[in-house]
Amino acid sequence: MTALMPSRPWTWTSTDTRAVALAKALAADAVEKAGSGHPGTAISLAGVAYVLYQRELRVDPAAPTWLGRDRFVLSAGHASLLQYVQLALAGFGLEISDLEKLRTWGSLTPGHPEYGHTDGVETTTGPLGAGFSNAVGMAMAARYERGLFDPDAEWGTSPFDHYVYTVVGDGCLQEGVASEAASLAGTQKLGNLIALYDDNNISIEGNTDLAFTEDPSARFEAYGWHVLDVDWTNGGQRYEEDYEALHKAFEAARAEVDRPTLIRLHTVIAWPSPTKQGTAGSHGSKLGSDELAGLKSALGLDPEAMFQMDDDILEYTRATAAQQGKELHDAWREALDAWRTRASSERVELLDRLQAGELPANLDAALPTFEAGKAIATRAASGKVLSAIGEVMPELWGGSADLGGSNNTTMDSSSSFLPAALADEVGDGGPYGRTIHFGVREHAMGGILNGITLDGLTRAYGGTFLVFADYMRPAVRLAALMKVPTIFVWSHDSIGVGEDGPTHQPVEHLASLRAIPGLSVVRPADANETAVAWSEILRRTDGPSGIILSRQNLPVVQRTEGAATSEAFASAEGVRRGAYVLAESSGVLEGKTEKPEVILLATGSEVSVALDARAELEEAGVGTRVVSVPCMEWFAEQDADYREQVLPSTVRARVSVEAGIAMGWSDLLGSAGKAVSLEHFGASAAGTLLFEKYGFTGSNVASVARELLEATK
Repeated sequence: MTALMPSRPWTWTSTDTRAVALAKALAADAVEKAGSGHPGTAISLAGVAYVLYQRELRVDPAAPTWLGRDRFVLSAGHASLLQYVQLALAGFGLEISDLEKLRTWGSLTPGHPEYGHTDGVETTTGPLGAGFSNAVGMAMAARYERGLFDPDAEWGTSPFDHYVYTVVGDGCLQEGVASEAASLAGTQKLGNLIALYDDNNISIEGNTDLAFTEDPSARFEAYGWHVLDVDWTNGGQRYEEDYEALHKAFEAARAEVDRPTLIRLHTVIAWPSPTKQGTAGSHGSKLGSDELAGLKSALGLDPEAMFQMDDDILEYTRATAAQQGKELHDAWREALDAWRTRASSERVELLDRLQAGELPANLDAALPTFEAGKAIATRAASGKVLSAIGEVMPELWGGSADLGGSNNTTMDSSSSFLPAALADEVGDGGPYGRTIHFGVREHAMGGILNGITLDGLTRAYGGTFLVFADYMRPAVRLAALMKVPTIFVWSHDSIGVGEDGPTHQPVEHLASLRAIPGLSVVRPADANETAVAWSEILRRTDGPSGIILSRQNLPVVQRTEGAATSEAFASAEGVRRGAYVLAESSGVLEGKTEKPEVILLATGSEVSVALDARAELEEAGVGTRVVSVPCMEWFAEQDADYREQVLPSTVRARVSVEAGIAMGWSDLLGSAGKAVSLEHFGASAAGTLLFEKYGFTGSNVASVARELLEATK
């Protein structure tokens, strides 16, 4: 271990014992006052969290987000008080009074930890297993960032080295997302990842043997993890919170650089509560006044006092955390300064740009343009765009859930992100490669992408088929909840998938994803819209985006630099505003009228269908405008004047065209509009035939428009 990441010997004192006792009581008091919550784990693991924040973690309460810090993820997020109490004791900005406001309106202590809400919280947790997958992503991000900035340094000597710690429970390990993420972490040999498993044998319904009888140690060893066992129950004979043994386990975990580590800690939930320790009754409800008093008596505290905290204890814990944090932070600053003197100017400039949150100045210049008159699937166009962006944006990386060739998520000339031994075995890549092979693990992929993004320096994307977005929806929702700019790539976006049939043809998915607040759902109409969409997605850092791509070839539209003309259609730059007039009616273009008779709105592959319908309608003398709507969410952000320009309120004849259910289109269609949609599942047949059979043709859309015009006259 080097001076930058030192071994930190310490001696447990009676002051530490008192601090842990107070922490246990604070957790119980907070739930008691709130009337709801999860006291059991927060009580029994109070000493674990105390050891982490007071001795093990490289953190600085004065600078909760400094780049060189260790990351701590409470995957068992229901035990939020476990973290809140230690954030208060260590001086991260929480006070004892904040614990009294647990789970109340406007407090800094919500029911589950929320990213961006409470200083020191690295990710929003609560859905079990989600935080574990985030931690895997953070560990992967640390390795990739090291490759960007300091690839040749010995482990532990680089300012870009840090550990990721996570606390998981029985529930986390039962969730499929944790299994997916743990398997990948073992494959990737993430030696900077340390998970502490609270093995207390209790879940809401009772003993975990009701549903969970496997051997987690053997399971994680099979995944390729380093597994350590710390038994505070001494085989069930007597209970002893042995903090020295726990510290030695953390030391051993940090010494193992080639494998992630699982520390299996055998505990008794809610210990030393007199009658509810070791029972499901302490898991998710308050202890009750008598049990609470009994707990405090067992801890040597005043049984009647609520939110008791000794001034000297609080002064001690905050001073210890502050002094240790300052020393570690100062040592890291020195290491970073030394790195700046030896690193290339390109690497230093890259770090400065990323820390400033800036994109490369030549991003748009790097975007490819696609020749009109040809046809290319937007998934293929996206692959070309990604490769072009990758040349100027080394911080962008990602991959696919075993569908790289189908999603086109592999950048040209990129190598695989793999541990050295595995890279040698398969003959590709290395520890700092750029292409992530997530395997068939969509849910974990989403959580890992969120973890990479949360780590702070890089941008990550991950791809699968749109129909499998359902498998990763919880991670997408959490990205939106946290407002982090994770990028989801979903291809094979409609019945155009064809012969694979209804199991692979998304019908309800666009509407379902648009229902997630804060998620931008972007479905470009052609290759040039795809390029602009990627540029705009990268510019946005206030929430996640999903780019929706076609399997089948789509015609590249003839465009002008500005607005639509009689010869060509509008620039794809309109994508940035979410919806724009792609093709104007001839009457408006010729100055004969100020507005079209009918407006056709479409997304993705159906935009070309709308253009075919426009040609038929215009030939029949019906003034028709086509509005491309690549992103409803971005269009909703525009000012009222722009929205009125695109969709004049006086034009009631509006038809939407999208190969999915019509849910979500009513706001744009208005009270009189009609949808050409798909309100049922597809079939196994050629995509072109399905489009014809289900009415996604220019002639059918034109017919619907004519009927609507008659009805609205």
